[in-house]
Amino acid sequence: MAGNGDTDGGISGDCFRYMIVRPEKCGVWDWMKYLLWGDLESGLRFLESSDRGSVAMGGGAGGGEEAVERWIIIVSIVVRKLLGLCSKPMELTGYGVDFILNLISQNGSLLGLLSNILNGEVIIPKRGTETFISTIGQLDERVELYKPGSVTERILNLELDDRAIMDLCMMASKLAYENDQVVKNMHFVDFYNGWDDYQKENSTQVFMICDKPKDATLILISFRGTEPFNANDWSTDIDYSWYEIPKVGKLHMGFLEALGLGNREDIRTFRYHLQTEIVKESDGIDKINIRSLDMTAYHMVREKLRSLLEEHKNAKFIVTGHSLGGALAILFPIVLVIHEEKKLMEKLLGVYTFGQPRVGNRQLGKFMEAHFDHPVPKYFRVVYCNDLVPRLPYDDKTFLYKHFGVCLYYNSCYIEQEEPNKNFFDIEQLIPEHANAVWELIRGLAMGYTHGQDYKEGWFSILVRVLGLAMPGVSAHCPTNYINSVRLGKSM
Repeated sequence: MAGNGDTDGGISGDCFRYMIVRPEKCGVWDWMKYLLWGDLESGLRFLESSDRGSVAMGGGAGGGEEAVERWIIIVSIVVRKLLGLCSKPMELTGYGVDFILNLISQNGSLLGLLSNILNGEVIIPKRGTETFISTIGQLDERVELYKPGSVTERILNLELDDRAIMDLCMMASKLAYENDQVVKNMHFVDFYNGWDDYQKENSTQVFMICDKPKDATLILISFRGTEPFNANDWSTDIDYSWYEIPKVGKLHMGFLEALGLGNREDIRTFRYHLQTEIVKESDGIDKINIRSLDMTAYHMVREKLRSLLEEHKNAKFIVTGHSLGGALAILFPIVLVIHEEKKLMEKLLGVYTFGQPRVGNRQLGKFMEAHFDHPVPKYFRVVYCNDLVPRLPYDDKTFLYKHFGVCLYYNSCYIEQEEPNKNFFDIEQLIPEHANAVWELIRGLAMGYTHGQDYKEGWFSILVRVLGLAMPGVSAHCPTNYINSVRLGKSM
């Protein structure tokens, strides 16, 4: 990999550095030579870097650490290749699952559907309407806050880690998976599908709401997370490509692209979007063919936020998201800081993410400490038990991706503790992870009896827990676990 791993200091000059993993530009033989012998020539076929000489050197690591890094990169490439091959089948499966779940729910139940079929009164779900709920929404049907009205009434007196505000953020993160007609039932402000120039589609979903129409005290920005049947979302989560900003740190390239802040096909576009000073024409930056900024998630949300804060003088804003949405939620204020948006950052009340993947290196975390930790912590990262996604991209001694901020980790008994097992794929965790999945299935079946009807899990949620016996890290990622952690969580 290019660079020197987690460099603590800033980088002199204006050299923007990067590394791009390109699965489409290599074959099995290239993988083998790179993996087994660290062959530089083979690595350069699919690892594009600003520092070609160190692309296969693991950031200065040596011996076994280099081999571990090469192994992880190859595994990520193979998985991304498989996701690419399965992209269309996954999309079609998602459409089918969405339709069947809505068909059953809108007709009351499976028995209700059979009855309606016999009576010729079947309700056919229509995608994009306020009654059409996503697969994520079908997993957990709760929409009401734990303490209705508490956030609106007490916003000025809330502690930043207050359970009420965390509950609001988690419910908003879940709501971000829905279509705009579902979202508009709240104090709705705006709903965006941001342009991702690399994927060439409007794939970044985000909405904004206020706690009240006039004289609002809270503006909430919620980014949509990883959709279960979207191969591109999962591929982005495990992508090891990065872009380094001098004196700031390394940022996950796929997440930057999702915000509309660059395109790896023309690396100069990242500098165009992320620069803090006017670049001279001689640099060639102003000659890049950039799609309208009005279509990108970052610029649309930033401009709307400015106008809302001007309209609501006493308002502050919170950014939140689950999964991929959590990564975008923390990157949004990071870029505000890079762009020196001091007035906007003064209005930041907090960032709350749930099941968020890693977004950058240790240097990035240190750069942001002054903006998120003083005078009080403003960035809280909630992690549930064996959730796979917060362990992506992989983190070890040789890898640059590191978490930062305050971690609120809950085990499968919803008890807050220190975060163990920072990498899901550790061999010694294999048996405990699957044993825990058995416990989660039993717990899911009993929740309605032990905690009341609000916590009763439906048949679809139980089915996912059964699948979790084989894939515990995926089932642990479900919003149900995060809602329960926020509402039932307690300290040791």
